[in-house]
Amino acid sequence: MADPEAAVPEYPEGASEVIYINNLNEKIKIDVMKQSLKNLFKQYSKVLDVTAHKSIRMRGQAFVTLDSKDAAVKAVKEVQQFPLYGKPMQLAFGRTASDALVKSRTPDEMEAHKAERAVRKKMSRKDNPLRRKFLAQKEAAKKAAEEAAASGEAPAATAAAATRRIVQMPDEYLPPNKILFVQNLPDDTTKESLEALFAPYPNLSEVRTIPGRKNIAFIEFIDDVSSGTARDALHNTRLGTGDAALKLKVTFAKA
Repeated sequence: MADPEAAVPEYPEGASEVIYINNLNEKIKIDVMKQSLKNLFKQYSKVLDVTAHKSIRMRGQAFVTLDSKDAAVKAVKEVQQFPLYGKPMQLAFGRTASDALVKSRTPDEMEAHKAERAVRKKMSRKDNPLRRKFLAQKEAAKKAAEEAAASGEAPAATAAAATRRIVQMPDEYLPPNKILFVQNLPDDTTKESLEALFAPYPNLSEVRTIPGRKNIAFIEFIDDVSSGTARDALHNTRLGTGDAALKLKVTFAKA
């Protein structure tokens, strides 16, 4: 008699029915991309859902939910780096269950699933550095207006100036550019180490370090789609070892 435990499949760590896809061609319309992904992955199993958005934070990314973990494992292995619309896809397993998967497997838990997702989203927004920066600027503007009023200065002018600073576009939302501006580099960063860091991303053209400024660099790609892929992957990545590791700030360079 066969050992029952021997029949249990061994999955890669973190394997799930939800597949996360990055490095998608952002020039393709969302509806067309979703249909293309569905056609590609239905060869492995029934596709429960394909999710993709136009937002800056989610562009070039998608989630595909299959109805079989075995099929998802096989798909991630075989479709990895498949050139869809001229760009090699980067695949990984989703960290959380999708709505479609919960609805299919445990529909009674859908409300709890949505509530948990709302909590995660709220915590993510709370920890968002852009939001913290905005709130700090707002508080500084309020304080400046109060100090101006107490000293007899024109509070309206002071508040207006502070407001103009608040609405200034953060670096993270600068328009796409094929050149990336990298900040907060460790002092021991070399041009070679930067080339090694950005080399895995397609169409790297040039790495430029600044003499006398060890903590910044410019990384140029062939086009802004390629630079956007690298930016999304490496922004807030820690570079360095141990306590000396620093969180990189990777943004599009100002035109």
